[in-house]
Amino acid sequence: MTQAVDLVEIWRGGRLESWHQGHAVVVDEGGNIVEAWGDPEAVTFPRSSAKMIQALPLVESGVADRFGLTSEQLALACASHSGAAIHTDRVQRWLADLGLGNDDFQCGPQWPQDIPARNGLIKADDSPCRYHNNCSGKHCGFLTLSKANGWGPDYVEIDHPLQVLLKQTFEELVEETSPGWGIDGCSAPNHASTVHGMARAMATFARADDSSKRGAAMVRLREAMMTHPELVSNTDRACNHLMRAAKGKVAVKTGAEGFFIAIIPGQKLGVALKIVDGATRASECAIAAILCKLGVLDAEDPAVKAYRNPALKNFAGLVTGEMRPASTLA
Repeated sequence: MTQAVDLVEIWRGGRLESWHQGHAVVVDEGGNIVEAWGDPEAVTFPRSSAKMIQALPLVESGVADRFGLTSEQLALACASHSGAAIHTDRVQRWLADLGLGNDDFQCGPQWPQDIPARNGLIKADDSPCRYHNNCSGKHCGFLTLSKANGWGPDYVEIDHPLQVLLKQTFEELVEETSPGWGIDGCSAPNHASTVHGMARAMATFARADDSSKRGAAMVRLREAMMTHPELVSNTDRACNHLMRAAKGKVAVKTGAEGFFIAIIPGQKLGVALKIVDGATRASECAIAAILCKLGVLDAEDPAVKAYRNPALKNFAGLVTGEMRPASTLA
């Protein structure tokens, strides 16, 4: 088995101080590997990078149209948001439209990553709610599909009809039998796959068109992500900045513990990567570097350099080093 390889380096004082290793795969529309680093068959959890797969039955089934869901809501269904007002206001309206409330969520309360939202709660001596959870948009999608089908409220249980459907959809897209599952940060099951399998699934999203019900659903989800990148993440985060820098050429999505995916419709390519130490800074750098190699991003764009080649500063604002792609990705 091929081992993980160096993907990202940290330099200080002219010396290599730290490095992050990982696995990354680029797959074409036929499922073939175009380029790979490390072990394409490494098995891991895609975490929140799989959210567009988890949202697919909501659209493919026609439930999204039956409930009149907007592209903003579809973006939120794929989101790991920051709990900013632009996210939580929309999530609460979605819940209200369903005739449901905060307690119907199975995800736990989470302090917002968005600083104004977090500070607002602290100043009010208040506590976060479940709708502040970064996965609350995904859970709105889960609740919508469950309500449409009359399924019970325990929608995160592995044997719940929703989760049975999501596992089937996941395995169809990665074209593998998942070797197991774990519980994600939002309490929902997350199924393991190879990095190659996730890249293959993203290539399927990339090549999708309106000629089939599933293809049309995939197009709607990837377009919703690219149209509303600030809802997929927040205005100050990598997914938003990189999608805006790409100007409609790519949908990207981070996942916890150093996972990242990209859907590139113009080239019908899918990308998946995993940083083995779980560092988000490294997964952001690596996905930016790969997208530059593929011509999707401009390496000289300041928004891209902020992730691909960021200057590292200390608390006094002095530049003390830099993060950059390893020679394998440069």
